[in-house]
Amino acid sequence: MRKKALILFFFSCFISLFIKAQEVFVEPPAKLLTTVPFTQLTGGIIILQAKLGDYPDTLNFVLDTGSSGISLDSTTADYLQLKPIPTEKTIKGIAGTHKVSFLYNQTLHFPGLDIDKLNFHINNYDILNAVYGERIDGIIGYSVISRYILMLNYDSLRISFYAPGQLKYPKGGYLLKPSLNLLVAQNLTVKDYRSVSTRFLFDIGAGVCMLLSKEFINDSSLFAKGKKFWSKEGEGLGGRLDMDLTLLKEVRIGPYHFKRVPVHVFDDKHDVTSYPYMGGLIGNDILRRFNTIFNYPKGDIYLMPNSRFSEPFDYSYSGLELYLVNGVIIVGDVAKGSPAEAAGLKEGDEVLAVNKNFTQNLNQFKVALQIPNEKVKILYRRNGELNEVEFKVKSIL
Repeated sequence: MRKKALILFFFSCFISLFIKAQEVFVEPPAKLLTTVPFTQLTGGIIILQAKLGDYPDTLNFVLDTGSSGISLDSTTADYLQLKPIPTEKTIKGIAGTHKVSFLYNQTLHFPGLDIDKLNFHINNYDILNAVYGERIDGIIGYSVISRYILMLNYDSLRISFYAPGQLKYPKGGYLLKPSLNLLVAQNLTVKDYRSVSTRFLFDIGAGVCMLLSKEFINDSSLFAKGKKFWSKEGEGLGGRLDMDLTLLKEVRIGPYHFKRVPVHVFDDKHDVTSYPYMGGLIGNDILRRFNTIFNYPKGDIYLMPNSRFSEPFDYSYSGLELYLVNGVIIVGDVAKGSPAEAAGLKEGDEVLAVNKNFTQNLNQFKVALQIPNEKVKILYRRNGELNEVEFKVKSIL
């Protein structure tokens, strides 16, 4: 009897100690720190506004899971009279690789949240300014995202920052467990001539549906011989480069399926995708269809389909690239064999109006060119002379 009593005593002590240990190590709930609005540009690119250090100017930052750090535009750095420190470190993008300078131990200010001890690398974002027609002062990547739980809501166009902690994900979504090492690699399945499962960069800073490397395409035999491709120009870190546009029969992210997806194919000369580790990237023209929780401290990404989930993709093809340069919208590239080339447009033409819209709003001009099978009228200036052309935008369907 006494032996049983001792056993019960020690067992109760063990249970008590176990419960106390559990109490000690219980993680506190995630705490809301601030919620800020964001705007979206072509392809779903997210722009957040913040201030740097003691400077009063409000700056525009792209939120980018495809960036391993945080950066500032070189022109913005000059304007703020900042003096970055040269280094031997390099960064690479789809169009080039180069050394970068750094601004160390900086603080970024959002309404209700100060983020300190940030090391900004300096890069030239003239190409992004030209592509989006908006001032891009920098890019926010892993250096910030990894410190918090971010709740990104595309319905309300707001993003919430939470301190890491316990968080119960809402019902109706799907939990991803990506590979996280400064960048986010997520397993996806793509299907066309055959079905292929591999890792892709999870990149909300890319304004496309998907970007696939030619090496991946060739090695996987994803597409059948004779697959139709359309030539176009793409833009990225380092400048511009030639790409091909085509349709992919299906993309699967967990339980979610997207059919007839426009994808871009490029020659990954600078090994941005680290092939064969990744076959390319999935961009925000797909990912914006989910309200997303980025919980890097737990290694989680949680997807919830939103009101944009079933929106049609952009199947238009004009072969015309427009850029905003020094306040003027110009033709940057005209693809061979495209409707724009057949109409007679040339690189360097100054675009004054699209469909009698004279606002010089680059985003509005681009939207007008994204309606398949519709005619567009473009008023432009070349060598001081005004001209007008009309052509029909093709559909890649």
